[in-house]
Amino acid sequence: MMKPNQPLVTHIYTADPSAHVFEGKIYVYPSHDLDHDGPDNDNGDQYAMEDYRVLSLENFDSPVVDHGEALHLRDIPWASSQLWAPDAAFKNNLYYLFFPARDQDGIFRLGVATASSPAGPFKPEANYIKDSFSIDPAVFVDEDEQAYIYFGGLWGGQLEKWQTGSFESSQTEGPPADQPALGPQVALLSEDMLSFQDKPQEISILDEEGNPLLAGDEDRRYFEGPWVHKYNDYYYLSYSTGTTHKLVYGISKNPLGPFTFQGTILTPVIGWTTHHSIVQFEDKWYLFYHDSSLSEGVNHKRCVKYTELKYNADGTIQTIAPYKE
Repeated sequence: MMKPNQPLVTHIYTADPSAHVFEGKIYVYPSHDLDHDGPDNDNGDQYAMEDYRVLSLENFDSPVVDHGEALHLRDIPWASSQLWAPDAAFKNNLYYLFFPARDQDGIFRLGVATASSPAGPFKPEANYIKDSFSIDPAVFVDEDEQAYIYFGGLWGGQLEKWQTGSFESSQTEGPPADQPALGPQVALLSEDMLSFQDKPQEISILDEEGNPLLAGDEDRRYFEGPWVHKYNDYYYLSYSTGTTHKLVYGISKNPLGPFTFQGTILTPVIGWTTHHSIVQFEDKWYLFYHDSSLSEGVNHKRCVKYTELKYNADGTIQTIAPYKE
């Protein structure tokens, strides 16, 4: 039986869990951390992942199945390194795996691969998605079947380098602390899920008075790891604050935003990074997240966990403190 706040698997290091219910089961699409002892840096070179594995479980009383390698760097013609946090989606009777990787010039792009089974293996497209950049793709398929892709990450994720609309390798600074923070990007996906319908646009995240969150507001501003889910007619955008190590969220009536900041979902975990997904299974909601407890705190050797997510009557999410439950 799977226990909350315990590693889903311990035979490999896993992170960045994207959880979905497909064919009545829970499928988790994590990144696969390599077991190496290289140094840490702000550019994220220690996160040297090369492949994706797919995990599944019938329910929380059943064992976790590791379906093995679903996609490897060597099979992606355009990619050179770093298969970071992925996401999956189902449409057109196909399963899609969206993933970031560095192209041959070292620039992060988003790619897509397809499979007939949620467990893979996934066959990648020959090129990255046109007009894509940065990291952490998250795909939300709405009730009308329109699919949206959210993405972007600061620092190693290169989001600051795209402030002019094209890649500026020398640009390492975001906006000044007293200016609006950089938000995640969103694009509408084409019907076949393989391209953007139009160029991505930035999402605005506002405070309770309707003002944009500022770059210096590290407790609330966007850093990386977007996720969108829908609950009671509201779209919930949740994400990592990065430097303050929290998962937080905002809500909107429009999947394109703007989103109004609401509060904290998850307090800081062991390790620098925090990254998550939110999924409904049967009649409950769950948060999938990671920490570095399995490696006793090594930032790039993480483990995927889950816990129940609870809403208050007004739709706000109850803050989770995973080590106190």
